[in-house]
Amino acid sequence: MNLDNYNEFETDLSEQRRRRAEGFRLNIEESDYDDDASYEQSESAELNSYSGQDVREQMARDSRHALKKKKKEEKRMRKSKNKRNRRIFRWIWIVSVFIVGAMASLYIITGMNDLLAINRTDSSTVKIDIPENPNLDTVTDILVSNKIIDEPSYFKMYANMTKSGDDFTQGTYEMRKNMDYQAIINYLLSSGNRTDTVSVTLTEGENVIEIANTLKKNGALNDVDKFLELCNSDDFDSDFDFIKAISNKDVRYYKLEGYLYPDTYEFYKNEEPTSIIYKLLNNYETKINEKQKIDGYSKKTTIKKLVEDSETHYSLDQIMTIASIIQAEAANTEDMYYISSILHNRLTASSDMGVSNLGLDSTKFYPYRSAKDVPKSEKNFKSRYDTYDKVGLPPGPICNPGMDAIIAALNPYDTNYYFFCHDSNGQAYYAETLYEQNYNLEIIESYDN
Repeated sequence: MNLDNYNEFETDLSEQRRRRAEGFRLNIEESDYDDDASYEQSESAELNSYSGQDVREQMARDSRHALKKKKKEEKRMRKSKNKRNRRIFRWIWIVSVFIVGAMASLYIITGMNDLLAINRTDSSTVKIDIPENPNLDTVTDILVSNKIIDEPSYFKMYANMTKSGDDFTQGTYEMRKNMDYQAIINYLLSSGNRTDTVSVTLTEGENVIEIANTLKKNGALNDVDKFLELCNSDDFDSDFDFIKAISNKDVRYYKLEGYLYPDTYEFYKNEEPTSIIYKLLNNYETKINEKQKIDGYSKKTTIKKLVEDSETHYSLDQIMTIASIIQAEAANTEDMYYISSILHNRLTASSDMGVSNLGLDSTKFYPYRSAKDVPKSEKNFKSRYDTYDKVGLPPGPICNPGMDAIIAALNPYDTNYYFFCHDSNGQAYYAETLYEQNYNLEIIESYDN
């Protein structure tokens, strides 16, 4: 068969197949169809069930993948954001450091200029008043308001660094405006630069309480109670041997009584009690060690030397006790030597003479001057120093005697007197016997009346 015949045969065969297909009919019973449909539905259900599990697993995988992708994206964005924030922070930090550095530099420069008083060229003086119990803030404010410093915070820092912030005291000062910080602090810490001084005269015979009141009245003392407390303390024993030697403090009212030397002093206003007492005790120590011309001695000598050489063998404290009585009882310097003689005579007299009790009015109400000075709270007050009841000397001095009384205590006149009294004009009367004493009292009574 040639090629043309083969092609023709294929064409006819194809035509026949087409016609058969068009005439094909499928006859299926309805029951057969239902069975087949049921089978298909069953098969389809099984297929669907199997396919749903696969879908759920696939959806879960897709969900996890999406979540992972989302987290990855969030991490990327967060990383990008952090990177951007770090860059912003870095710039802010650099700018802040620059600003702080500039401010610190300015603060240091201006502070150092003020510390060294470089820009303060005004050399004029100004008076400042530092109040009582000042702190660093108070002092700084005063210095600023008076244009002595310009940088208060820098001054406070410097004062604290030099540990000077708690050492300032009350006072009035005249200061130059061009002083550097250290010069300012040194000036304020030196009490010698204070100009608020008061002159106070403590008279012979004042006792501790009266001295405290005199100091307070003249503006020198800021705390009377503290002053009185210190006058009965042991705070000065280590600096003064004559105070340390006192052994009967427990029966005294004021341990320092007798040693607050009467004189004229320069004090600062509202001065600390401790400072005042040191001035008084230092002056006393100077006086008893100072060489002076004393009647009966060819050469200049000291009170301390006289006590050491005295034949009476009285201690310095006993001499001061005798001197305080002389100071309280005598009308004048001449009278001091007679009273000294009477005291010595009675102290050394035999007990059968009946003069062992000194019987001195000046001791009856000590530490008060008289009955009217005793506080009402001490209605039944009885002095431990009362020589009407006590034999011999009282426990200690009853006032603070001057030099005349001290010398008289060491150098009594040589007499036989055992009694004395005075009229209202201060005229002294001396007696060797009690009979003579009573006679003198009658004369005084008639004279005064």
